Amino acid sequence: MTTVAVLDYGMGNLRSVVKALEHVAPKARVLLASSARDVATADRVVFPGQGAIKGCMQALGRDDLRDAVLQAARERPFLGVCLGLQALYEQSEEGGGVAGLGVLKGRVRLFKGISDATGAKLKVPHMGWNRVRQTRPHPLWAGIDDGARFYFVHSYYADAVTAPETVGVTDYGLPFTSAAAYENIFAVQFHPEKSQRAGLQLLENFLVWDGRSD
Repeated sequence: MTTVAVLDYGMGNLRSVVKALEHVAPKARVLLASSARDVATADRVVFPGQGAIKGCMQALGRDDLRDAVLQAARERPFLGVCLGLQALYEQSEEGGGVAGLGVLKGRVRLFKGISDATGAKLKVPHMGWNRVRQTRPHPLWAGIDDGARFYFVHSYYADAVTAPETVGVTDYGLPFTSAAAYENIFAVQFHPEKSQRAGLQLLENFLVWDGRSD
């Protein structure tokens, strides 16, 4: 039986993530992982989250999860969601500058002074449905239309559109990386667990993915 660890470091409502995973893979064992051992023994790891990056990084250090998360990101199918994507980058400008895990190259920035094509000011946080343009093929895009809509809630974004790891781009006043992939890692800014059919398809793809991008 496949074991899926949903990282629980005390930030965010994880119930919807667990329920969505259980829905697409009823035979899998989905557990909330609050210890390094739980993460280390899982076949697959999901790193969700919402809130402040500083609190996230502090929690990972306090609970000895940081090393376990980095090891999982090197070895097993690994899915980052929302804050779980932002934490993989080198640094966030939130809180005056907070170092991330440095797995992906790039910085996380605040949406500010953004407008739509008509010049109308856009609200922050970016909240609601938006399209994701797939910039290169990946197994986790299987069965998902290019330009499919996903649900977003965030004030900060990954400024890494030109990075080779970017596999999905979304426009909200400016283009930003809404999906990134590197070896056995796939990470998204949107919430697949709240994104209906396309989101559930992505989770289903993750649960059968062998961790290779080709």
